[in-house]
Amino acid sequence: MTFSIIVVCLNAGEKLRETIDSIRSQTEQDYEVIVKDGGSDEQITVRYLENELRDLLLLCPHQFCLVRQKDSGIYDAMNQALTHVQGEYVLFLNCGDVFYDRDVLRKVGERIARFQTAMGSEGTEEPAQRRRCIFYGDIYERLTDTMVQSNPSLDDFACYRNLPCHQACFYDAGLFGTRGFDTAYRVRADYEHFLWCYYTAHARTVYMPVTVAGYEGGGFSETRENKKCSRREHREITGRYMPSYKVRKYRLLMALTLAPVRTWIAGNPVTAGIYQTIKKRLLYRNKST
Repeated sequence: MTFSIIVVCLNAGEKLRETIDSIRSQTEQDYEVIVKDGGSDEQITVRYLENELRDLLLLCPHQFCLVRQKDSGIYDAMNQALTHVQGEYVLFLNCGDVFYDRDVLRKVGERIARFQTAMGSEGTEEPAQRRRCIFYGDIYERLTDTMVQSNPSLDDFACYRNLPCHQACFYDAGLFGTRGFDTAYRVRADYEHFLWCYYTAHARTVYMPVTVAGYEGGGFSETRENKKCSRREHREITGRYMPSYKVRKYRLLMALTLAPVRTWIAGNPVTAGIYQTIKKRLLYRNKST
């Protein structure tokens, strides 16, 4: 099996149905869906889990898995779901997020196969020695009606500033074999795990020019309280993986380039499209140089 798609939910209501329907509409059917429910008691969610999803479990037991278990939060829930993964690549879709179109998994699968063939034909890596990969693409931000370009070439500054959106990343499942998400981090555990993959596990990051997901936005990490927590955790995590002189340098660069203003512009539906167009041009210009 190629893809394992993890959907974590707690009283998600119709958003859970929307995400599952999006997955089921894919033309590529080589996937499994692991739904991790943390103990929903809201009527719409319970009805969906106990009726429609149960029917899918009976009809397609090789494609759908339901895990109903208490957890301490979203990252603990993800860790619990990861113990059921059987696919080669793992994608996390939050409730309310959807695939951008019906052909996303087909296009991603083709890109992965093409990359693996190219690496094998070059003779640079034997299968047993192959570095684990994170394949990532772009997202469509539904709140601002804007395409968001991921950085096609990651370096230290990109890791400090702007990693690919979680919903656009296909992780080699082996990257979770050693360790899952560090639940000591309430908001940034996915960020910390990506840096662990990049700096410690030496995972190869491979950009795909594919719009992967329609990202709902406005969720858990974007409340005022969690934004403060996010900044605090970002400082701690970057200090773990980057030397202090680089952290100071990047912090200064962010201040000089008015990062808070740019964040506001990117999040405003009126200005987001212009901002993302300029950002895309700059990213590709930097890549070419």
